[in-house]
Amino acid sequence: MYGTAALLILALASAHPIDAGYAPAKSAGIGEAAMRHTRAAVAFGPRTPGSPAMRKFQAYILEQLRPLGGEITEDAFTADTPAGRLPMKNIIVRFRGVPGREAVAITGHYDTKIMPGRFDGANDGAASAGLLLALAREVAYRKRANDVYLVWFDGEEAVAQWSETDGLYGSRHLARRWDGDGTLRRLKALINVDMIGDRDLDITRDGNSSGPLQDLVWRVAREMGYGRHFLDAELYMDDDHVPFASRGVNVLDLIDFNYGPGNSWWHSPEDTLDKLSAASLDVVGKVLLTVLYRLE
Repeated sequence: MYGTAALLILALASAHPIDAGYAPAKSAGIGEAAMRHTRAAVAFGPRTPGSPAMRKFQAYILEQLRPLGGEITEDAFTADTPAGRLPMKNIIVRFRGVPGREAVAITGHYDTKIMPGRFDGANDGAASAGLLLALAREVAYRKRANDVYLVWFDGEEAVAQWSETDGLYGSRHLARRWDGDGTLRRLKALINVDMIGDRDLDITRDGNSSGPLQDLVWRVAREMGYGRHFLDAELYMDDDHVPFASRGVNVLDLIDFNYGPGNSWWHSPEDTLDKLSAASLDVVGKVLLTVLYRLE
C-alpha cells in the first residue's frame, strides 16, 4: 500500500457506552485468536507469491476454514509482473445469509513484500490474515441477514516498484472477476484491513474510501469506547480497496500507516511480532463485527 497527502489531526470525539446491539464475541477473545494465527503465519517465513512458505500458509488458512461450513473458493491465477509470470491465489470464504439479501466483504492481503534477507511482515500481511481467520470463526457461528465474504488477497505488494500495474494483483483480479459474475452488484460494502496489529493503534481516515461507510465505522468505534484509536487525520491510500472503488463499490480501508517512528518499521526487518498487540487486533475485530450487523 502507499499513502500520500496527510492532513492535520483533528480533536477526537469522546467515547460512549457500547451500543445495545453489540453481540459479544463467542470466543475468549478475537484479538488472541488473531494473534495466534499471525504467529503461525510468521513462523512459515516470508510469504512471497508462489514461495514454499506461501503454499504452507495457504494450506494453513484452508485447514482453519474447512470446519466452519462456509463456501471456500481458491481463486488461483497467474500474474504478469516485472519478475515474470508468478502464480498467485486469493482465498475466499462465503457465509450465506438470507436468500435475496445483499453481501458485505471484509478483505486483507496475506502476502509479504519481496525483499532481501528475512522480512517477517508481521503487521504488513500476517496481522490482516490472522484477523480474517479470527473473524471467520465468529461470523460462522452467528446469525446473519447479508452474505459475508472474507477474502485473503495475494499479490498486494509490488514486485519491483509500486505503480498502477505493479501491486494489488489479487484485488485487481477479483474486482474484474466479481464485476463479470455479478457479485459486485450485490456488495453493500467492502472493508479492507491492513497493518492493524500495531501496539500503538491509530487508524486514520482514508480519502479514497466512502465517506458514509467511514463515518459509520468511526461512530461505532466511539460508541464502543475505542474512539482514541480512530483518528480524524486523513491520508489517501492506494490499497486493495481501490480496484473495487473504481468500479463503484462502497469501500473502506482500515489501515494504521504510522508504524514505528516516522513509519520506519514499514517494509523493514523491524516488522516483527514484538511490535504487535492482541488488544489492537481485538479492537478492530470487535468494531468490524458490530459494523456487520449495523449494515443489515
